[in-house]
Amino acid sequence: QVQLVESGGGLVQPGGSLRLSCAASGIISSRYTMGWYRQAPGKQRELVATVSSGGTTNYVDSVKDRFTISRDNAKNTVYLQMNTLKPEDTAVYYCNAARWVIAANYWGQGTQVTVSS
Repeated sequence: QVQLVESGGGLVQPGGSLRLSCAASGIISSRYTMGWYRQAPGKQRELVATVSSGGTTNYVDSVKDRFTISRDNAKNTVYLQMNTLKPEDTAVYYCNAARWVIAANYWGQGTQVTVSS
């Protein structure tokens, strides 16, 4: 059974930082493209950042130079370091594991990030 368990969300003031973690079980995450997505109230889920099995990263323009995605394959875990947070970053953040060659696509349950003074 595949599980992606996110942690690290919470309430932070504008300009602050948070680090999200996603621990994977039931898969060898190093073989997957791992990603973070987010969904704000009333909006569609959007891509935030991905890291491929080869280590290539991709970010949505709105978080470039503020967020960093990384992976620790030994721990089967992916991280999202979020700096200089803005109120518009408020959303539920979801971890994703995708491996298209086998049509595999998994989601975590989400973790709430709220940026507010």
